[in-house]
Amino acid sequence: MKAVRFHQTGDADVLRYEDVAVPEPGAGEVRVRVAGSAYNPADGGMRGGFLPIPITLPHTPGYDVSGTVDAVGDGVTGLAVGDAVVGFLPMTADGSAAELVVAPADALVPAPTRIPLADAAGLPSVGLTAWQALFEAGGLEAGQRVLINGAGGPVGGYAVQLAHRAGAHVVATASPRSADLVRAAGADEVVDHTATSLLDAVTEPVDVLLNLAPITEEEFVALATRVRDGGVVVSTTPRVPTPDDAERGVRAETIYVHPDADVLRRLVALVDAGELRVEIARRVPLAELPALHAEADAGRVHGKVVVVPPAA
Repeated sequence: MKAVRFHQTGDADVLRYEDVAVPEPGAGEVRVRVAGSAYNPADGGMRGGFLPIPITLPHTPGYDVSGTVDAVGDGVTGLAVGDAVVGFLPMTADGSAAELVVAPADALVPAPTRIPLADAAGLPSVGLTAWQALFEAGGLEAGQRVLINGAGGPVGGYAVQLAHRAGAHVVATASPRSADLVRAAGADEVVDHTATSLLDAVTEPVDVLLNLAPITEEEFVALATRVRDGGVVVSTTPRVPTPDDAERGVRAETIYVHPDADVLRRLVALVDAGELRVEIARRVPLAELPALHAEADAGRVHGKVVVVPPAA
C-alpha cells in the first residue's frame, strides 16, 4: 500500500511517499481503509522533532482518520467489516497518512452520515479539543460570556459553534479572512485582532477566556485581566504559561487533547443533527502531503485540510 512516512526528523523534505507493508490488526484492533486523514500542526511538530511525543521511526503521521473497517482483530465487538468510522488515533502510533491504518477499536465511533466520509476526518481531535477546553476545563454554562482568541482556526470554529449552542455569549477574535465564518458559526461579537487592540475591544468581563492563538506571555497576562473574579483562563498553547490570578480567584487550565469516544459520539450526533458544521478548506492527494507540510511550515495553510489516499 502507499503511505507517507519520515525516516528521520527534519524539514518537510524528510517525508517520503512510498510503498509499505499492509498492517495487520492485533487483538482489540481493526484495520481501516482510509477515506480521509486530517492535517494538524502537531504532525509538523513531530516530523520536525520539536514536539516531545515519543514515536518510532519510520513514522506515518496523521492522528485523525475517517474510513471503512477493512479487517477486525481478535476480541473486537461492535465493529464489523464495512462499517464507516471516524476516530482520534494514538499519536505515538503510525497514523492515517496511508491507504490503510490499524487503530484501537475503542478509538473509533460510527462516522457522521450527513457529510462526505473523507471530510469527517476534520472532526475528531479539533472537535474534542474545543469541547474539552470549553466544558471540561472552562466549565462554560448558558448565560456566561466567553472570549475565544483565535476563533478563525479549526479548533476555534468548533469552539464558537459549541459555545453558542450552549447558550453562552461569544466574543471571538478573527482576521478579516475568517470573520464571516466566525460570525456564521455563532459569534455574538467579532473583534478584528489585526486592526484593534483586544484590551480596548473587550470592555466587559468574561467568565472564560479561551486562547487558541500564538501569544506572548506579556500579552496573555494582560488579556487575563479581562476575566471576571472567579473565572478561568484556558489555553491550548503550552509554550506560553497560562496565567492565573489567585487574588481574584481566576484559575488557569492548559489543555492537552485526550481521546474520548463518548464525547466524539456526541459531536458526530450534533453533525448529523445539523447542529455542528464540519468546515473543510480543501482536500489534497496523499502524494502531496510533503508539499502541504512545507506550506504549513511557511504559515500558508489556513483552515482544516483533509488528505485523501489514492484508493479513496
